[in-house]
Amino acid sequence: MLTNIALIIVFYFFGAFPHLYLLCKLHKLSTSGDLHMNLWQGAGPFWGITGVLIDVLKGIATILICYAIGLDLWATVACGLSAVVGQMWPVFSRFDGEKGNTVGLGMAVTLAYLPTLIALIPAFIGLISKLVKLLRLKGQSTRTRFTKGAGTSDALPIGVALAFFLLPIAAYFLGEPIEIVVGFSILFVIIMIRRLTQGLKEDIKAKRKMGEVLLNHLLLDRSIK
Repeated sequence: MLTNIALIIVFYFFGAFPHLYLLCKLHKLSTSGDLHMNLWQGAGPFWGITGVLIDVLKGIATILICYAIGLDLWATVACGLSAVVGQMWPVFSRFDGEKGNTVGLGMAVTLAYLPTLIALIPAFIGLISKLVKLLRLKGQSTRTRFTKGAGTSDALPIGVALAFFLLPIAAYFLGEPIEIVVGFSILFVIIMIRRLTQGLKEDIKAKRKMGEVLLNHLLLDRSIK
């Protein structure tokens, strides 16, 4: 039991390791706000994709290490969730980190790849929608389009939210163990909590309508501003 608790703590710090912060510092970019976006726009798509892949690999590596050392499934799932929490609320960044989507994806696909691939369909649709919007931009080079982006997207954050919502449902109907179904349910809840709380204080201080605030945070993954 103590070993499992110790590993859960270790994987929190693993998930919290500030590689995005270090990459932004390396490229002399802002270390506030969305660091994935800062890297993508400031250092280019290669470094942006690298930052994302490292996050996904954190989730994958966590589960593979737990499998390798023979942890029970419930402890393995708990370690995966701990890594996600570490990315969301890292001690190294005053508990203000990223959204958990990428580490959560790595964790999910390693635990149960088929339910994950099925659940990701809405996210893929949202991504395609954003790419179509990007390609329709005129008067810009291809490099500029992919570096600067096409502004905010509604389809992608909604697609990602649907993907994590569908994940435990797909796992249940495909006969995955209850530990995985419960773990995926918890993953969805903490991702929604992170969406809700990031920037919430600023919206409340600005006395914005609470219904609008909740809609923007939970579905569109951003503050009203």
